[in-house]
Amino acid sequence: MVLIPLLQRCIQLLSLPVYLLSYLGLWDPLCKKIFPYFMAKCSTIYNRKLFQQKKDLFSSLGEFAGTSRELRLLEIGTGSGANFQFYPPGCRVTCTDPNPNFERFLLKSISDSPHLHFERFLVASGEDLRPVADDSMDVVVCTLVLCSVRSIEQVLREVLRVLRQGGSLYFLEHVAADHSSWSYFWQQIYNPTWRYLGDGCCLTRETWKDLEKAGFSELKLRHIHAPLSWNPTRPHIIGYAVK
Repeated sequence: MVLIPLLQRCIQLLSLPVYLLSYLGLWDPLCKKIFPYFMAKCSTIYNRKLFQQKKDLFSSLGEFAGTSRELRLLEIGTGSGANFQFYPPGCRVTCTDPNPNFERFLLKSISDSPHLHFERFLVASGEDLRPVADDSMDVVVCTLVLCSVRSIEQVLREVLRVLRQGGSLYFLEHVAADHSSWSYFWQQIYNPTWRYLGDGCCLTRETWKDLEKAGFSELKLRHIHAPLSWNPTRPHIIGYAVK
């Protein structure tokens, strides 16, 4: 369709300063610094809008606690720590994020979460979790992260490596809309510029397909429309996958 690339160019033209900064090699380091501030604000709004969905999703976390009854949890792309309020008391949390500039926001969330035990913060991408031992986690949590990783397939391989047998991945991700919908039409138009502005965030990933073929023994997944005002990230998947 000729209209899509034409409208993409219009959006890119409106965002010309960003593309110019990127060409000069200035945008990426700038984005890495300002993105945590933006996400800290957005996470507060997102948690308010999807409070019940998150509460329901994480309500079963305790069922995956190991023989010690302590839940060992690894969060990939922890960001500012927006999920901490939903974790059960006594949970032992290991945090990872590829952007070290999130740490100051993370420390604030840690101080506000005395019900949790924090093990460590690792500056690491989801594709490379080598500091985390094999079969060492009861649960891995990944929310609004798989949209921006370089390889979903590699992230899921790492998830399966660090999870103990019977452990679970909990996920909540925005995804591509139905291809016949207007939502998908606009996702395609915004996507090239959105990836620049959103630190690599992609609007058109069909993440459920990667989860289906990753090799989990059980997958509980459903598609929802997040209760957000008009927004190309409204289509979501939510659920968990058992190793």
